[in-house]
Amino acid sequence: MGGLDNTTWQALGLTLTLLGLVLSALVWRRRGVTAGLRGVAWSLLPLAAALTGTLRLLWRIGDAAVDWAVRLVFSPVVWLGIVLAGVSVVLFVVTGFLRSRSTRAGGAPPARGQVTADRSAAPAGRPGAGPAAEEGLEDDIEAILRRHGIS
Repeated sequence: MGGLDNTTWQALGLTLTLLGLVLSALVWRRRGVTAGLRGVAWSLLPLAAALTGTLRLLWRIGDAAVDWAVRLVFSPVVWLGIVLAGVSVVLFVVTGFLRSRSTRAGGAPPARGQVTADRSAAPAGRPGAGPAAEEGLEDDIEAILRRHGIS
């Protein structure tokens, strides 16, 4: 259906609108004016979509989504990609676990530029960056929170 011209799309929109208007007339009789007018409003949308080119756009989006889903289900290459993505995620999780385990067990020192979770091991060149400075920082934070009535 990708090779349809504008006239065909507009005829489709007009057909859907006319069908909707007939159904709206039936709804108008059974449920009243409000439901009938709501039906008319919905019925005008296919023709408006056809005249603005939105109907063709929606068709292309739906067609692309269906093509993608069919390829996802039936293509072995796509399933290979999904398996590789899964292996990658598992490797990320395992290496993260191993990295945290080795730093807790006192394993190999961290690589250059890597930040460790141990805050007590501050560089010797920074005065007051040990555990005592952290306690003072926590006291300052608690005082600020108390001042604002948060604690």
